[in-house]
Amino acid sequence: MLTKGYARDEIDLFEVPGAFEIPLHAKRLAQSGRYAGIVAAELVVDGLMQVQLETGTLVFSAVLTPHHFHGGAEHVGFFKEYFLVKSAEAAHACAETIAKLSALPV
Repeated sequence: MLTKGYARDEIDLFEVPGAFEIPLHAKRLAQSGRYAGIVAAELVVDGLMQVQLETGTLVFSAVLTPHHFHGGAEHVGFFKEYFLVKSAEAAHACAETIAKLSALPV
């Protein structure tokens, strides 16, 4: 199945233990030269912006920052669904930006 021009087997998924590990992981992926774009979720925004600026690889974020979060089923369910939507939006933005950047003159 193609989504935004990419088949599932063309997308790599990496998991890290926590949010603070994401910027370094994203930087290493960007430095590898294998990726046109990276989408990170639950992250440290400033670190990822620096990765993008240093490597020239797109880095998108999906950040949840609830003011008063509690671990009850209602909050967990709400933010899980919200996070799924925001992550998909970030992935779509990444694909669209890659396409637009590749159309720019060098």
